Amino acid sequence: MKFALKFLAGTVMLAAAAGAFAQKGETVKIAMIEGLSGPFANVGQNQLKSWQFLAENLTAAENPAGVKFEIVGMDSKSSPQEALNLLKAASDQGFRYITQGNGSNVAVPLSDAVGKANERNPGKEIIYMNYAAVDPILTNEKCNYWHFRLDGDTSMKMEALTSFMKDQPNIKKVYLLNQNYSHGQQVSKYFKEGLARKRPDTQIVGDDLHPLGQVKDFAPYVAKIKQSGADTIVTGNWGQDMTLLIKALNDAGLKVPVYAYYAGVSGTPTALASGGDLEVYQIAYNHSNYTGRMNSVMVDFQKKFGDDLYTFSIYNGLVALSNAMAKAKSTDPVKVAAALEGLKFNGFNGESEIRKTDHQMQQGMWISKWQKVDAKNKYNVEKTGYTFAPVKYLEPFVASTPTSCQMKRPSAG
Repeated sequence: MKFALKFLAGTVMLAAAAGAFAQKGETVKIAMIEGLSGPFANVGQNQLKSWQFLAENLTAAENPAGVKFEIVGMDSKSSPQEALNLLKAASDQGFRYITQGNGSNVAVPLSDAVGKANERNPGKEIIYMNYAAVDPILTNEKCNYWHFRLDGDTSMKMEALTSFMKDQPNIKKVYLLNQNYSHGQQVSKYFKEGLARKRPDTQIVGDDLHPLGQVKDFAPYVAKIKQSGADTIVTGNWGQDMTLLIKALNDAGLKVPVYAYYAGVSGTPTALASGGDLEVYQIAYNHSNYTGRMNSVMVDFQKKFGDDLYTFSIYNGLVALSNAMAKAKSTDPVKVAAALEGLKFNGFNGESEIRKTDHQMQQGMWISKWQKVDAKNKYNVEKTGYTFAPVKYLEPFVASTPTSCQMKRPSAG
């Protein structure tokens, strides 16, 4: 009872400070259009649970609008065409907010379709919160007023990663292995550009692209890596494609340091742990060993689901939406989109900003290293006895990259 009174008092104080909210207590439905079956199902299912868990557990401070977020999963099977069909279905069902993240091959047409649908259907506008699709095109030449990216794009992460790698003297011969779609192609492109600027002495000894979600055995690729004499692997692989790559490295006994984007995603940590002492560095907006609020969220999620909450951009998405709704004093997407532009709010890494020019979240990046749990780094990833321990934090200005976006904004009124 004491907790309830304290919670109520805090909510009332927040409401009083920001003015009366017309939307307080309102349910805001978000359609999550994602691959919930197929090769990347384990990732999509984890993130659906993450959206729902975080939505149910926001504190009053994190949810100043006082709304109730309801997340409804819609299975696109990772197909762009299916995602477009589901967008129409979501609109017909009255959803005004959608989210998607796994696969820029889905995100690019989805963003385009949201923009066109909003032009054709005034009064039924939809906001697209992109929590993980990282192709830079989405906030550059194909930027869209109704699309907001919560993750750092491929170029931002690579700017941070190469800033770290340039100071590692043991890196001399790099092998690039990536999925053959926009994200994987961009990892290769931006790594080569960053390396040429920062470590021109380093050699690229391999640059392979493989089919997305179709390779069952990475042994032939690992054999090529071994043959090349590479001392470092760089990969943007995720999901099954990352898990099976790690398995093949373990099976071949190839202990080459790996610099990765998504080593912490469902299933891959378990594969890493089975191989023992593989040296892996991850570039991401987070790591496994936050203290305070994010630690308690991760621990509670693992207790409830026996799984890890690793997509922190979801937390930022919900907090940003609530802050924008509080600022707009409305849940109307037209007013909320205007409030999201340039929004500054307290995210999991402290002050975060959605850049007005292109709707790209500006945030710091972490390099973390795969290691055994210890007294300082206690979070047990996938209950393996290992964790991603923070090595270096790169401030938002280090990772920030310029944009070519010429944002077309709706006309007033």
